[in-house]
Amino acid sequence: MKNLIKICSAFLLLCLVVSCEEDFLDEDFLDAPAKSSLDESTIFSTVDLATGAVDGILEPVGQTNSYRGRFIPYYGFNTDVEYNYSAGDEGSDADLVYYDAKPSNSRMNTDNNAWALMYQGIERANIVIRGLRTYGNPEPGTEFGQLLGAALTYRAIYYADLMKAWGDVPARFEPITSETLYLPKTSRDTIYKRLISDLGEASTLVAWPNASPATTTVERINKAFVKGFRARLAMVASGFQQYPDGVRRSNDPDLSVQQMYQLALEECRAVINSGTASLEPSFEGFWRKYNEENINAGGESLWEIPFADGRGRVLFSFAVRHRSADQFTGQPRGGTAGPTPTVYYDFDEEDTRRDVTCVPYQWGAAIDGIAQQELTGIDTWYFGKYRYEWMNRYVTSTNDDGVNFIYMRYAEILLTAAEAANELEGPAAAAPYLKEIRRRAFPSEQHSEKVDSYVDALGSKEQMFDAIVEEYKYEYTGEMDRKMDLIRWNLLSEKLDEEKQELSDLNNRTGDYANVPTTVYFKYEEDGYTLDVYGLERGETSDPGPEYSAFPWDQPLDEIINTIYKPGVDPDNRQFWPIWQVFIDASNGQLVNDYGY
Repeated sequence: MKNLIKICSAFLLLCLVVSCEEDFLDEDFLDAPAKSSLDESTIFSTVDLATGAVDGILEPVGQTNSYRGRFIPYYGFNTDVEYNYSAGDEGSDADLVYYDAKPSNSRMNTDNNAWALMYQGIERANIVIRGLRTYGNPEPGTEFGQLLGAALTYRAIYYADLMKAWGDVPARFEPITSETLYLPKTSRDTIYKRLISDLGEASTLVAWPNASPATTTVERINKAFVKGFRARLAMVASGFQQYPDGVRRSNDPDLSVQQMYQLALEECRAVINSGTASLEPSFEGFWRKYNEENINAGGESLWEIPFADGRGRVLFSFAVRHRSADQFTGQPRGGTAGPTPTVYYDFDEEDTRRDVTCVPYQWGAAIDGIAQQELTGIDTWYFGKYRYEWMNRYVTSTNDDGVNFIYMRYAEILLTAAEAANELEGPAAAAPYLKEIRRRAFPSEQHSEKVDSYVDALGSKEQMFDAIVEEYKYEYTGEMDRKMDLIRWNLLSEKLDEEKQELSDLNNRTGDYANVPTTVYFKYEEDGYTLDVYGLERGETSDPGPEYSAFPWDQPLDEIINTIYKPGVDPDNRQFWPIWQVFIDASNGQLVNDYGY
């Protein structure tokens, strides 16, 4: 903490505009000129310099121990649909993902960890916001207005992620002074209200996607994202969370379900009615574009954390596993996590999202530079949303892939609108939004049954809510948003326990999984490396012929059952990580751990 304060307090304004950040973020994102001997009045009254200062707020996300190598790879596990394979090991990585993190965690307990770097980003944002308000004359529709809106949004992102991971945290909305050197935790209710207010201001300042030169890519802040993010925070702030006195909703009347759901619904409807964003017509098409690094604004992706080619570990962590350098990647990585083994069999077989989301193979060791797909077993699945084989460039870095991290996409706008409308206005008001999600998921000839009849049969608020919870599962598996949603719905422990039972049923081929095959069959397509698999579908138990080879599909699932959360731990009592000991020790007695630690 002392090192952080020293960095932040001595943080020269020069550092905000020098392009040192290009090593960490997309080089096209940062193009500010290097200047020296400049004071705030010069920097924040000059658009180019102020732009560099705003861009510098995001630089900490690219540091190894920040979002890049710690927060993105570990936060969000485990859930009823996502399993991190390190949970089956012993040690710090397992502790982080199966609800037993300790303040002394060796992976996290460093003074340059995500906690410190998030606060470094907040301090930069505080300096920039003060400077723009004082010298920039930020008004709606102006370049300075766009910059202030972006700075307010970046600060809100850091705080939202701090609270998502740690609950109540210290709040600083002005640059550090000697009087604010050491602060205790602030109620997250207070912080949420401030962020919601800030984002309300930001939404008046920034332009819609493609409405200005500053909003033509998803690496820049736009009004659709700000409104969607504000809606997300409203839903979280009014939802269930672990407080020091237990799991409950906020007691603050300003964060009531009625008020926050109304705000969320209004913001989502504003985005929908704007016509500035939409679902990609094909679910697979969207994820192909993402892996191809198509960053044009105005589609499904609303905002992405921008990483340079030599930074970022999204595919490095979550892609379909490649065991060696091969025809698709020079980086033999991916596969640190995947869908739980039940997810594939929970999907409707006609749902086009299934085969994009759940991949039952890896790319094996290459021979003469060419690798084949290899079945991994029912106990090992990979997230098919992330694929080196869908990229347009060949990754050569040993540690990073440079693919952006999707922070929000338009599907969330529709699902949030459905959830809020259902609560406030009933299932009929929610139906159009849920139908739009499912219409993209199923072939057109299935729409009558799988979209219209399915949704129209949801006659009560309870039935609609349960369907929305399930739809989030099918739409978002592998995007690590599920944990936050389960917490706000007060379903974390319940859904994890349900998943343990379902894994046991799949393991024993009983209950809903009685007709899942125990043997699958495979051969290779004419290209020599793409699998043709028979036997993955329920009921496919016959031998398809001598051209296929048999592969066992009954690997034991006991390890996953026993490590989806640590035995003896109640996940609802461990919704947050503890503050790491290095920050506790340096807090002058101001910080303490609670929430079950």
